[in-house]
This record gives sequence, C-alpha cells and structure tokens, in this order.
Amino acid sequence: MSGERPLRLGFIALNDAAVVIAAKEKGFFADEGLDVELSRQVSWATVRDKMSVGALDGAHMLAPTALAISLGAAGAEPTPLVAPLALNLNGPAITVASRIAAAIGPGSTADGLARLVARRREEGASPITLAVVFPFSVHNYLLRDWLARAGIDPDRDVRLTIAPPSRMTELLVGGIVEGFCVTEPWDTAAVAAGAGVIAVRGSQFWPRTPDKVFAVTESWAAKRPDELQALLRAMLRAGAWADEAANRAELAALLAQPHYVGADAAVIETSLEDMVFHADGASAPQPTHAGWLLSQMMRWAHIPAEVDIEAVARRVYRPDLHAIAAEALGLPTTPLLEVLEGFAEKASFRLPTAQDHAVNARLSRNPEG
Repeated sequence: MSGERPLRLGFIALNDAAVVIAAKEKGFFADEGLDVELSRQVSWATVRDKMSVGALDGAHMLAPTALAISLGAAGAEPTPLVAPLALNLNGPAITVASRIAAAIGPGSTADGLARLVARRREEGASPITLAVVFPFSVHNYLLRDWLARAGIDPDRDVRLTIAPPSRMTELLVGGIVEGFCVTEPWDTAAVAAGAGVIAVRGSQFWPRTPDKVFAVTESWAAKRPDELQALLRAMLRAGAWADEAANRAELAALLAQPHYVGADAAVIETSLEDMVFHADGASAPQPTHAGWLLSQMMRWAHIPAEVDIEAVARRVYRPDLHAIAAEALGLPTTPLLEVLEGFAEKASFRLPTAQDHAVNARLSRNPEG
C-alpha cells in the first residue's frame, strides 16, 4: 500500500511517541499492509522543517506547532496540516533544580519561586533560566501560565530558553538551566539523577493536558486517504495496547532502546503512570483542545489577535477522520467536547464564535483581563 518507498514518520525521544513506536514494533502497521520507517529527529524545529518540505510523510508533533505551521507562525511558510489523532493526554511536568527547590521551600510552588525571583532581583543577581522544548508547545504555555498565576512575568522576570527534550536533564545537572517543562520521561529522569524536583504535573494544573498529535499535511491526506486510514487504524490499536497495565513494562523496554527514547527502562516505566494514550477517548482530536491552545498562543501574542480560532481549530483537528478509523475497528465514536472543564483556574472553555474575537484581541494585549 505504501508505494515505492516506506512511509517516513518522524518522532522525538519522548514517552508520547509510544503509539507510533508500538505500532511499528508490535506489527500493527504491518498488519495494515504498511511499510513504515520511523525517523528519530533531533529537535522540534527539525520536525517542522521536514514536514514543511515533505521530507516526512507524517510526524509525532507538538499540538501547538501543528497549529502554528498551518498559520505560518512557526518560522516557516504556511503549510496546512491535519491532525486526525491525538497521541496522548498528560505527560508534561514542570521540574526545578534540586538547589532551586531548596531555596523555594516546601512544595516547590510557583509562589515560592516568585519570592526567589524577587530576592534575586533585589540582589542584582542574574534571572532564573528555565527551558521549554519549543516556542509553540504546550510546555511553553503551561510554564507561562504557572508563572503568571504567581505574578511572575515570563517575558521579563525569568529567562526562557529552548532545548531539545532529551537534553533537559543534562542541562539541569550541568547548571545551564534551573528548571524546565518537558514531557516524560525527562522529568522523572532528572529526579532519578538527583538533579531535579517535579514542582507540578500538567495533569494537576491543566487536567487531561493535551500534548502531542499525529500530523500530516492537508495535501498528503487528500492524496493518500487510504494510507492515512490504515495508519490511523494501526495507531488506534497501538494506543489501546499501550494503555494496558499489563503491557507497560514491555512498552518501557521498547521505548528504552537507544534508537527510540534511550532512557532507563525503569525510569520510563515509572514515568508512564500519568499518561493516557487511548482510554476514555484520549486519541480523538478535540477541536476544543485546539481552540484552547490557540487562545494561549493569542494570549502571549504568538499569533495575531485577528486569527479565527474556531476556523483554524476545526480545519487542523479532524475528529471526522479519527471516527472513520475507529468505526472500521468497531470502536465507539468519541463525542466532541463542547466545553473544556478544568482549565484556567477551573473556568470552562468553549470554541469561540465570531463575537468573541474582540474579547480575544483585548485579552492578547492584557492577559489578566
């Protein structure tokens, strides 16, 4: 089915590549008649560039990056993407260096960090350096929101830098950064190395945190619909397999291989506990999730206030394509979320309508409302 060459799917060394990796290693792609080559990438910028020029047929991708690429806001020409599958919920966490945790005090709270930031400013010391994986990432917006709620301006009071996920722990150990937000296993790896303390998990702060999606270009999806559906069927089966508790040790061993995630298997297995790949509709791409992420991108002026959030969310996130694959496997169709509960200090979030755009423009200029 795949044609003259294998389908090339890109991924980054993270736990939430599990669905793509398990689909390859457990034979689910092969069961669908697909010849798939997995290609580990060094950074999210590389994934962006290779997707934009067609060097990858599809990729494990940061959800905000898929949205940004489609808008031409990620440092490349606009390339419309579609995300027919959510690869995971939960997984990101904010980790601070052990030495910073000691200075912050019990619980390593954002309020404690705010006091440390203020003290450093008074002393004329350099600002705290925190790393995220990419500007257009749930990690950037999660960290920014956590800081902002404690009165820390992420653009003025701290220094934010970008680093590949797999380098986060070594940068913390080396004192290059003093904290980071990344998806597992690199938070748990920092704890295991004695270098870090997990301050808050995404699932505690933003319940059922949306993170990665599987993305292809809109043109590829239109030209190769049968292959896309075969990929989705394989990955739906892989997600269900990965969610089974009885399979977690085997999954950790698969991910631990050097050409995949390359972290200690025991660390990976521990770090998988909070992650959901398939259960309770986790794999369905929810336009409301996309709308929430776009609203965060707008809040921090990473996209123009004039962007039609609803139109972009519905064009990129494609639950209809997910539903076709699910139905073919005899799986129930996942209902669409109309309201997203638990985000923004327990306030609900819905996809905005046209009359909301003026409010979104105001919020982008004044995040506190």
